[in-house]
Amino acid sequence: MSSTTVARTAQESIDLAKAASARLEGQTAEKIVEWAAGEFGERFCVTSSFADAVLAHVVSKVVPGVPVVFLDTGLHFAETLRVREIVQRTLPVTVRSIRPRQTVAEQDAEFGPRLYARDPDECCFLRKVEPLERALEDYDAWAAGLRRDESPSRANTPIVSFERARGKFKVSPLALWTQADVDAYISRHNVPVNALMRQGYASVGCWPCTRRTPPGGDPRSGRWAAFDKTECGLHTSG
Repeated sequence: MSSTTVARTAQESIDLAKAASARLEGQTAEKIVEWAAGEFGERFCVTSSFADAVLAHVVSKVVPGVPVVFLDTGLHFAETLRVREIVQRTLPVTVRSIRPRQTVAEQDAEFGPRLYARDPDECCFLRKVEPLERALEDYDAWAAGLRRDESPSRANTPIVSFERARGKFKVSPLALWTQADVDAYISRHNVPVNALMRQGYASVGCWPCTRRTPPGGDPRSGRWAAFDKTECGLHTSG
């Protein structure tokens, strides 16, 4: 696979993303990954929060050894880190654990303790968004596990988009999947799953800001439950 970045203008990148997204609509996740691997080669990676390893598993079948970026915020549940360990040991991927510039203690010393409870957007920026920006410097495109059925904010997720602010392509191979599709894939392939997902958590992030999903709530309604917030900022770069 090529590791050379193709020079494109922003408009050319936007046009490529729109055309690819339209062409790949309705295709299997594997076909979407094949397109991304062919287009970006070694400049393509996966990101995962390790609520499960479905995306990593899907991509690794097409691109063995693919880099899987994990944002190690220092505030993860032990169950999440356990999935990372299993993935590292059992899947043909290269897990890259990316840490914030500051430890939790250093952040507390500069910003005061429990920043997540006072300004969750700033905490997410420091511990997730900025580390992702650094991680993506090595890549032209990244695959995310976004699904349209997860929440209203994700209902219009394109298969491929170009993030002008980051200068990166984002690929969503699972965009068309339902929770039933995810469950069936996990069962069929014995994919590692975060134990919290079987304990009433439909979405798992950092422990201070994650609660069990309320009955009847959308899968992300347990995230930042005390705030008008459902996204950490990773998926809002235009």
